[in-house]
Amino acid sequence: MKMSIVLGVIHMTLGICLQVPNALHFKKRINILHVFVPQIIFLFSIFGYLVFTILFKWSTDWYARDANGQLTHISPPSLLNMLIYMFLSPGNVNESERMFRGQAVLQTFLLLVALACVPWMLLVKPMILRREHQKIISEGYGRISTHARVSTETDNAMGGAVVFTEQEEMEEDDFDFADVMINQSIHTIEFCLNSISNTASYLRLWALSLAHAQLSEVLWTMTFLPTLKMSGAIQPFAIVGGFSVWFTLTFGILIGMEGLSAFLHALRLHWVEFNNKFYDGTGVKFEPFSFKAILDEAEE
Repeated sequence: MKMSIVLGVIHMTLGICLQVPNALHFKKRINILHVFVPQIIFLFSIFGYLVFTILFKWSTDWYARDANGQLTHISPPSLLNMLIYMFLSPGNVNESERMFRGQAVLQTFLLLVALACVPWMLLVKPMILRREHQKIISEGYGRISTHARVSTETDNAMGGAVVFTEQEEMEEDDFDFADVMINQSIHTIEFCLNSISNTASYLRLWALSLAHAQLSEVLWTMTFLPTLKMSGAIQPFAIVGGFSVWFTLTFGILIGMEGLSAFLHALRLHWVEFNNKFYDGTGVKFEPFSFKAILDEAEE
């Protein structure tokens, strides 16, 4: 279970880091400082700390004894309860869940950092975009709008209608602060909530390992193992038959069905938990290749 969480945090961290080459490619460096940085700090403040406690718990001998035969540590703490009470009771750590000195202070600091990242993700980018837009407007730049009008005056030399083209500078443009703010709010709320649900979603790897282990044990104990305990002249034939059944079921169920199930779960984790960290899907609409479309475009 803990290995699933560690792999999940590493996987999501890689997805968040892919925002950097996206921002550099599309020349949106504001996304690096005010989207990528607060998101990675928020993730590490909560789930990065959880990964640290998992590794710390693995590397500690909780049943070591001193020279007098007394336990040098308390019983292994419950990391799930520790993470829950980190939010419910900040600054307080039960003695049964204490892992190191200064744990309560560190958890309070990390919680405050995570909370500070929320308004950073929510407000800073829209305010900077609004300030840059107002600066452009104040310098006299605006969107140029072209209008065409038809003159039907009969005193012109051609004796017909004349089309006049007029250009006027518009003070209004396509920037809408309310739209930017709503879009940023949706992304912020979605990221904060998905950080919890996406991390928990990686527990499906733990469930798959449990199911695989149980199926392996059931197939072994019910098909092949009884033949090894038999005696008499029938044992060799029973072993051959038991091995055939065990091999067939193992290949069909564990490798075939379980392999397909693991593939589908891994594909789902890659598409939902990984891709949503950097993929927006706002590129060029896909159009299938067609000779008819090419000929029609050439004729036009």
